[in-house]
Amino acid sequence: MTAVEIYDTTLRDGTQGTGFSLTSEDKVAIARRLDAFGVDVIEGGWPGSNPKDARFFELMRGVALTRARLAAFGSTRRKGVRPEEDANLQALLAADTPVVTIFGKSWTLHVREALAVSLEENLAMIRDSVAFLRAQGREVFYDAEHFFDGYRADAAYALATLEAACEAGASRLVLCDTNGGSLPEWVHERTAEVCARFAVPVGIHPHNDAELAVANALAALRSGARQVQGTIGGYGERCGNLNLVSLLPTLKLKLGFAQPQDLSGLRELARYVDERANMPPNVRAPYVGDAAFAHKGGVHVSAVAKNPETYEHIPPEAVGNRRQVLLSDLSGRANVLAKSAPGDGAPEAAAAILARLKELEHRGYAFEGAEASFHLMSLKVRGRYRPYFTLHGYRVTLDKRDGDAEPLCEASVRVEVAGQLEHTAAAGHGPVNALDRALGKALGRFYPSLAQLRLTDYKVRVLSGAETGTASVVRVQVETTDGADTWGTVGASSDIIDASYSALIDAIEYKLHKDAVTPQADLEGRAAGVSAEVVA
Repeated sequence: MTAVEIYDTTLRDGTQGTGFSLTSEDKVAIARRLDAFGVDVIEGGWPGSNPKDARFFELMRGVALTRARLAAFGSTRRKGVRPEEDANLQALLAADTPVVTIFGKSWTLHVREALAVSLEENLAMIRDSVAFLRAQGREVFYDAEHFFDGYRADAAYALATLEAACEAGASRLVLCDTNGGSLPEWVHERTAEVCARFAVPVGIHPHNDAELAVANALAALRSGARQVQGTIGGYGERCGNLNLVSLLPTLKLKLGFAQPQDLSGLRELARYVDERANMPPNVRAPYVGDAAFAHKGGVHVSAVAKNPETYEHIPPEAVGNRRQVLLSDLSGRANVLAKSAPGDGAPEAAAAILARLKELEHRGYAFEGAEASFHLMSLKVRGRYRPYFTLHGYRVTLDKRDGDAEPLCEASVRVEVAGQLEHTAAAGHGPVNALDRALGKALGRFYPSLAQLRLTDYKVRVLSGAETGTASVVRVQVETTDGADTWGTVGASSDIIDASYSALIDAIEYKLHKDAVTPQADLEGRAAGVSAEVVA
């Protein structure tokens, strides 16, 4: 099947979403990525509504797009104002884009109450605006706002608004489910009627208020629509827009549309948009989320190891994602084996590792996202763990003074490495930071590479007795990086400092292990050998 035209409105409709904001420079950067990905039309914003969007179109004059066409968005002329005198239409022309998308009212309720004009005047506003922009050499897409609700209220009038736009020269008629509450069968039937009636290509612009935006887009395409409008990540007003990230793989991989977009870059594009907008990625996002191909149950993991098709609807690599095996008390031997490197003896010890994992999870540990702690635990179970230091004790103190100043936090630790004792202290912003600094200070003299470590995330969860078999257990999960790699560790205890200490120690030991640093037992052996040579 021929490709569906992909119209991206992340830079305009997406920014109407709660918490989603972009600078003009962010929008330029995202536009470049959308173009490189293969989007057909990029809607940059509404230049007549705010200076930021006007600035974006100024910046885009110096950007050469390789595939996509840029569109400016706005409304029809105001009532009682000639098109050439309408400030909104003039701003659309000033944006200097090859495509202009304008929206008009299709629902009599909006015409009478929102616009407060007659039905005839609304048709004239649509007709005049499209004709004016066409006369200025712009290709015009017409967004029929509230089309499906408008059709339900007055079918003849909703269709008449499309007639007005088509007669004036619109090259696309886009049916908008603006309130996001239409059902797929209704969208299918109405779109089929419009496609049969009009010669110009028809588009669909569904919102996601009933969690049906993707379904409604597919229903419209099944009826003959050939343009879809949506956003990366589904961002948009209220519950959001059609999520192009969810729709595109379905079009190409499941329905056979000849989409030119390279889906192997889909996850990267979704993450890039999240990053520019300072939004956390949706872990459970279809196709591209971390959980999309994550397997936790032992039966699932065992089957996927034999044939991924047993529990995966597409290969994760097809959309730039990857398979993950999670570890928990629901795990089986297959989970443990999937997490073990070839030749490390895991098959023989898998049952013992699994038993230890389930015991620790009963006590409050959680190894999802804490694979470094799991790795160290498996080494201990297999008898391959070799410590890098011995802890002889730590102390954390808080000194609260008068006034509003934060408490003074100080931690001291006593460690031993290869027979050498080190007792140090450090202050910090809070007890965990102080303990982290003290550990780094004490061990840094023996292991200089620890200076590369930086704690990037710290999460605390208080667990109920029902979850752990005990009362008032605290779970601490830590994310650490050395600039090259990032890893997670976990600790659990009835005391938050002790739980934090366990997670911090695992982070340090994992760094030393992955860098193949000499453990303390080997250091002691070397020291003993040197002493023997001196005596001889």
